[in-house]
Amino acid sequence: MASGSDRNPIIIGGLPSQVPDFDPEETQEWLDSLDAAVDQRGRERARYLMLRLIERAREKRVAVPEMRSTDYVNTIATKDEPFFPGNEEIERRILNATRWNAAVMVSRAQRPGIGVGGHIATFASSASLYDVGFNHFFRGKDQGDGGDQIFFQGHASPGIYARAFLLDRLSEQQLDAFRQEKSKAPYGLSSYPHPRSMPDFWEFPTVSMGLGPLGAIFQARMNRYMEARGIADTSRSHVWAFLGDGEMDEPESLGQLSIAAREGLDNLTFVVNCNLQRLDGPVRGNGKIIQELESQFRGAGWNVIKLVWDRTWDPLLAQDRDGVLVNQLNTTPDGQFQTYATETGAYIREHFFGHDHRLRAMVENMTDDQILHLGRGGHDHRKVFAAFEAAKEHKGQPTVVLAQTVKGWTLGPNFEGRNATHQMKKLTVADLKGFRDRLHLPITDQELESGAPPYYHPGRNSEEIQYMHDRRNALGGYVPTRVVRSKPLALPEDKTYASVKKGSGQQSIATTMAFVRLLKDLMRDKEIGKRFVLIAPDEYRTFGMDSFFPSAKIYNPLGQQYESVDRDLLLAYKESPTGQMLHDGISEAGCTASLIAAGSAYATHGEPLIPVYVFYSMFGFQRTGDQFWQMADQLARGFVLGATAGRTTLTGEGLQHADGHSQLLASTNPGCVAYDPAYSYEIAYIVQDGLRRMYGPDSEDVFYYLTVYNEPIQHPAEPADVDVEGILKGVHRISQGASGTVPAQIMASGVAVPWAIEAQRILAEDWNVRADVWSATSWNELRREAVEVERHNLLHPEEEQQVPYVTRKLSGAEGPFVAVSDWMRSVPDQIARWVPGTYQSLGADGFGFADTRGAARRFFHIDAQSIVVAVLTELAREGKVDRSVLKQAIDRYQLLDVASADPGAAGGDA
Repeated sequence: MASGSDRNPIIIGGLPSQVPDFDPEETQEWLDSLDAAVDQRGRERARYLMLRLIERAREKRVAVPEMRSTDYVNTIATKDEPFFPGNEEIERRILNATRWNAAVMVSRAQRPGIGVGGHIATFASSASLYDVGFNHFFRGKDQGDGGDQIFFQGHASPGIYARAFLLDRLSEQQLDAFRQEKSKAPYGLSSYPHPRSMPDFWEFPTVSMGLGPLGAIFQARMNRYMEARGIADTSRSHVWAFLGDGEMDEPESLGQLSIAAREGLDNLTFVVNCNLQRLDGPVRGNGKIIQELESQFRGAGWNVIKLVWDRTWDPLLAQDRDGVLVNQLNTTPDGQFQTYATETGAYIREHFFGHDHRLRAMVENMTDDQILHLGRGGHDHRKVFAAFEAAKEHKGQPTVVLAQTVKGWTLGPNFEGRNATHQMKKLTVADLKGFRDRLHLPITDQELESGAPPYYHPGRNSEEIQYMHDRRNALGGYVPTRVVRSKPLALPEDKTYASVKKGSGQQSIATTMAFVRLLKDLMRDKEIGKRFVLIAPDEYRTFGMDSFFPSAKIYNPLGQQYESVDRDLLLAYKESPTGQMLHDGISEAGCTASLIAAGSAYATHGEPLIPVYVFYSMFGFQRTGDQFWQMADQLARGFVLGATAGRTTLTGEGLQHADGHSQLLASTNPGCVAYDPAYSYEIAYIVQDGLRRMYGPDSEDVFYYLTVYNEPIQHPAEPADVDVEGILKGVHRISQGASGTVPAQIMASGVAVPWAIEAQRILAEDWNVRADVWSATSWNELRREAVEVERHNLLHPEEEQQVPYVTRKLSGAEGPFVAVSDWMRSVPDQIARWVPGTYQSLGADGFGFADTRGAARRFFHIDAQSIVVAVLTELAREGKVDRSVLKQAIDRYQLLDVASADPGAAGGDA
């Protein structure tokens, strides 16, 4: 063996490197001792000694690298488990009733003529995890604060409904209306946690896989943010996220673990239900998902608690003097453990314990039935309590509890651990009888054979129900419960908006900067200024918001422990524990999660926040569109700014930055009120109305999406006869044609309005056309109102037929109508059906590319000259001009030559 001095002094694998050995003889003694332990007592004994040395080193505060994974046993030793304060027998009976009702509810929902299905197996595996939480940990809202925030696993919703039924929070009629929200209204229950469908019950929508863990992290972070800024006392609130092991494969599930560790969010606990199955099969058939997750969470800086085995394993592990049992547990893959969950005790004896005489000796006095019932830790109330208590008491880190369970637990051999169990929605009579017997419920065979299986309730005055009420009263009320305690905000007076309504004078600014100027004025307001939460994905400077750095500051719970490189600048980067700005790095997903947590604070904590999330328009609804649906589902409010919007305004950046479709994506979200304003005064009125609708006396559960641009223009002051109603409803006339005899109408939105104004001039000077220009502030809102009108007319033919606003507004305008925007044609085409005249749209359909603005607009044929030709084309179609002028115009303006276009203003500045 090489001596210590002959070894390479550069030690790798996480241990100190390039450290000189000042006492090689002592080093050699330690190495010789390890070699002797391996040679004389075996690798298992040597491993044990090494682990104990690491443990002692940490006790002595000797810095040693963290192990990525530990043995496949419980983190909390039996001797360290705390006293269990509950009555386990009563809790078992409660859980049995809950299990039964959850399964029966889904089975009844699958009855002939209904067949809406549901999921049984997920809750069956996680029932004990929830029950311990309900009985001992989850804080309600009755004490006046926000209580705990609990992200329930979506597929477990039947179990949450079943427990609420026992507590008289839901009726049998409501259980029978599961997944029948409209046909059984007002009793219908949503399939999954859905605050918009059940606004007094659910708080967080979680069934879109991966968004639950992401939302939980940023909810815990938002709790700390609100406390740091003195907005709400959230010190007692704990965030619990119940997740699936298969769900952890979603990038969103693990993608933001580092921020929770970096900010020390010990108010956050993930509970991962490791039933080892996805929807169709094993999560890691050839591997071990708990070990894998342990490594990932430990590496990210989380405290990890493994809850693998129930108490029946304790005597066996106590006998394991040489580690042979632990080694067998470590090396058995998940796929095999799933097989053990479906096999007999004799099979387990032969295939798990039978390969080594020491293992066989451990179970020789056990019956096959006892071996069969060697259980998993997630089903043992005492073990679960110990894990949750340790998680709640741990300080300085977020905690994850990795709890092993069996999918479909207690449902019988046709369900437990089967690959197809997620899709199994109905129990046969034989299944029901076996299930009843296992749960020891007083339900007769006749009741199970004579129709739909009955629900079970032990009686309002029973010991079980009183126990449940007592526990919830002690913990501050019933959960889940959504309560809105916030009061309307005192909104700013009109004078706050005055400076922005005056326009930009001789200065050219982009609409992004116009919004930022308005935001500055709003944040100075004594009533609501502190409630604004600024959010951006590492782009504050891009959007001209670095001016907020010195005053609002960037939130960082550790403050700024360094001298900023730009500290001498007026707009220096400044972090603070009480900062108002959230800087979530290059992560639109993280920013949107912050947006949702802030936007729902009015309900979660009774304190309204006004989030303002500014991002590259292209990376908003496209990249995190699922989260914007989550935002709408969670009834969150706030402002979303799609900056650098449009297909051609940021063309120097190229394809991936060229947004021509986010307005179309926004139109699909019923909770989103989307605008595409052109001028600063339009922005002022839209924001003012948004604050009123979201935070005023009759608040609405909507959020606002404004697309703003990075192309500087001169903004006119609001006209004396400003059409506020038109701005808010979606269209208003901004310029009447002053000369020319042939009438036409041009409708434009956002950055296209100046092109329309220029086209108006050219049409009058070159072609004797008198065109009016309309600013279409919201194609989406115009369409939404028109659809509602048509729906009303369809169902009320006997009443006077209503007319959509866009039709009424344009009814006096003499067409044809040409619509133009920096979006694909589908955006303005939304209103084509209701425009009273010939209608044509121009748009930037196709992929974006890098070039000058002028070249890009000429390529897509949306520039001023292209608008002119489009108007002439429609006039020719109506016989108002000769068709020969079309070729003249195309040649005159060189529309077929992209290079001939004026390049336009360069840049990408806000």
